[in-house]
Parts: sequence; structure tokens; C-alpha cells
Amino acid sequence: MIDVSAELRPVCLQLAAQAKDAARQLACVRTDVKDRWLRATADALVDRQADLLQANSHDLEQARADGLSEAMLDRLRLTPARIAAMAEGLRAVAALPDPVGRIIEGGVRPNGLLVQKVGVPLGVILFLYESRPNVTTDAAGLCLKSGNAVILRGGKEAQHTNAHLHALLTQTLAQLGLPAHAVQRVPTTAREAVGILLTLDQYIDLVIPRGGESLIRRVVAEARMPVLKHYRGNCHIYVDAAADLDMAERIIINAKCQRPAVCNAVESLLVHQAIAAGFVPRLARALHERGVEIRGCDLTRSLASGIATATEADYAAEYNDLIVSLKVVENLDEAIVHIERFGSGHTDAIITNDLAAARRFAHMVDSAAVMVNASTRFNDGYELGLGAEIGISTDKFHARGPCGLNELTSYKYIVQGDGQLRS
Repeated sequence: MIDVSAELRPVCLQLAAQAKDAARQLACVRTDVKDRWLRATADALVDRQADLLQANSHDLEQARADGLSEAMLDRLRLTPARIAAMAEGLRAVAALPDPVGRIIEGGVRPNGLLVQKVGVPLGVILFLYESRPNVTTDAAGLCLKSGNAVILRGGKEAQHTNAHLHALLTQTLAQLGLPAHAVQRVPTTAREAVGILLTLDQYIDLVIPRGGESLIRRVVAEARMPVLKHYRGNCHIYVDAAADLDMAERIIINAKCQRPAVCNAVESLLVHQAIAAGFVPRLARALHERGVEIRGCDLTRSLASGIATATEADYAAEYNDLIVSLKVVENLDEAIVHIERFGSGHTDAIITNDLAAARRFAHMVDSAAVMVNASTRFNDGYELGLGAEIGISTDKFHARGPCGLNELTSYKYIVQGDGQLRS
């Protein structure tokens, strides 16, 4: 029997060691060079659109044969508009301030020492992700601008697309004279390679898993280095008694139907009982017209037809599909308790014209992002002004919410003196 791990270990060690060397070189690269690479890569994406679409069509054909749902196929699919958005994301990152070398705080001590807290790269980042090939360029762009080398390991369903994207990235690195191993791709889809990389903490400084909950829990269990992550995206929208119901319907349709398989799509709806009799039937019709399956509480089911019975598992679920749970609650406080019990700490929203209710919800719901009268879909690095994101964190240590350039850096203290001695 072939020992796959034994064969893959030298490959993984080489990837990690090359990344470590590249990271040392990147720490000294000027901002203008990094920005030129970002813009050149953006241009190359557009210029090579036809090749990318052809590679993506191969992945889509295989994914259909493998039985992936339409929602998951949508995550995998590239279009001219999405490629243009990928390019625009890189240009947006190029326009942002460089976090490396920024002085976070500092001052002169009474003894004359100049103490400065300075932004520095994390080093080497292992990025594990599924389905969405557009995050390949997001991750590469953010890591390089923040001075980090990155090892990319995408899902097997996007292997042709990601191979073409990686070839494009390495070509533009060479054109700008940047380290060839600043952006590397794991050349195998074998699960064993991930297990080996997660043990290489002497080379890899951070791992970011972006995909299903089972992947993320595996990474957390096996990684010897810090993990930046969120487990689930069970996002809620609470429609308050003082909501503008036209607005509420528009926001819910956008949050559920625009891209149902992404982590910031709404999965759970809560409606105040004072408006339920008029709003639930209307909302149910609007959702059913768009092919959304609703699973509701007993009161919800008494107000509208065609609604299945919701279980506690439904209230906690991340469906990643055109399915939503719906519960009628007595008041704002019951909505907050429900979110605390079943939520994932990702993104939760309130629709209301009551300022006091909005403030109470925003202060008491302990999530990475809280939206007031806006779609949960806005919890996204590009939409929040970060240029792009490498993932969304529901942790509270180091980084929380969409993680962009600043979240991919740490800091160190640089102390300048003129001969001071400690007494």
C-alpha cells in the first residue's frame, strides 16, 4: 500500500520553506512595486478572460456531473462581470494605504528613547478554500500587499480555474521582479497534504480556512499555528414592530436570494408578533415566488400556506441554499435571545424605524457585524471599504469581521536611543 503522506511530505516542506524565504524578501518590498503588481494582475485578468472562462467551464461541467447543487455551482461560476469585479478588487487594494511600516502609536520617553509600535507582516499564510475561484486573487492580492507570502489550496471542484489563475499570478510576479514563491499553489487535491501543512508551524504563521464547517473544524483540530475562521454563517434578520415593511421585504429578498450559497446570506428570519398577521403572508408569497422553501414555527404556519415545520436544527442551520427558517417572536428581547442561542456570531440585522430598538439590538447582539436597515450581504470586505477580504472572522482575538490588509499584519516595537542605559 502506498503511503501518500510520505510522498507528499517533501513537497509540502518545500512549499513552506520557499514561502518562508519569499516572506523575508517581501518584508522589504516598496509599496509602489506591490501596487504596480496589483494593477498589472488586474489588467491580466481582463486580458486573459477567455482562457479563464474556458478553464472554468471545465470545472463547471465536472461539478454538474458530480451532482453539485445550483447554489454551489453559482459559487464556482466565473462570468465576465465577476472577472471584472476580481480585477476591480485588486485595483481597490492597490489604492489602499500600505499597512506595513505604519506607525500605530509611539512617543518619546522621559529618558529620550523614541518608542514606536510599527505594523509588520505576519509572514506565511496558508489559505484553504472551497469552490469560489474569485477568492484566489483576493487572497493573493491582500497577502502580497500586506507583505505576506501565501500558500493557496483551493477545492478540487475549481482546480482548472485555480491553476490558470495561479499561472497568471506567477507571471505577473516575474514581470515585476517579485519573489517567485510569494504566491504558491498546492499541486495536489489530496487531503493528506493539508494535514502535513497544518503541522509546519516552523514555517507557516497563520492558516485561514474558508469553506464548510467540517473543513474548518478539521483545521482547528489539527493546526499547530493560529487559525483565523468562522464556523457557520447562520445570519438573522429581525423585522421589528416599527419596521418599514416594504423595506423589510426588499432587504430579505436580497439577503436570501441574490447569492444563497454565501456565508453572509440570511438563513433565519424573526418577525415581531405585532406585525406578523399582515407581514408573514406577504413575505411568504414573495419568497415562494423566488423558489425559497420556508420552515416556520406553528404561528408562522398558521399565517401562511406551504410552510414546513421548523425544528431547532433549522433555527441553527446554515442552508447555503434557497431555504430559510421563520419564527414569530413576542418582542425585541426574544429576538435577541433567539439569536444568542442559535446564531453563529457572523452577521445579524434589524429592520426598524425605532432608534431605541436599533441601538439596543446593535449593542446586545454579539456578532462580528450588525446591520440596521441593510442587507446581511454587506458584511463583505469590498463593500465595507477594505478593498477585498481573505475571510470573515467571528473570533474576538486579533481580528473580527471581514479581514483585509490590516488584519493580515501584526506589529513590533522599534526603539531608538542614543546610548541610554537602564538603571
